[in-house]
Amino acid sequence: MSDKPVDQMSFEEAMAELEAVVGQLERGDVALEQSIALYERGAKLKARCEVKLKEAEEKVAQITLDAEGAPTGTKPVEGL
Repeated sequence: MSDKPVDQMSFEEAMAELEAVVGQLERGDVALEQSIALYERGAKLKARCEVKLKEAEEKVAQITLDAEGAPTGTKPVEGL
């Protein structure tokens, strides 16, 4: 597991660590207490990925197009 706080991870970092956590849990070769800690870490990582995806969706939704459908810029996204 990374020492980096989850709330400072990029989407890619959080997803990679989440995949590692899921792999460990699926193998079932960790003690119960460690499994609980991994599950809690996985829940935080999942939430981080959801936040980063939502941010990306909102940015994409704000792309403005001209009359021919070409991107011309972006509108400010509230809260970002």
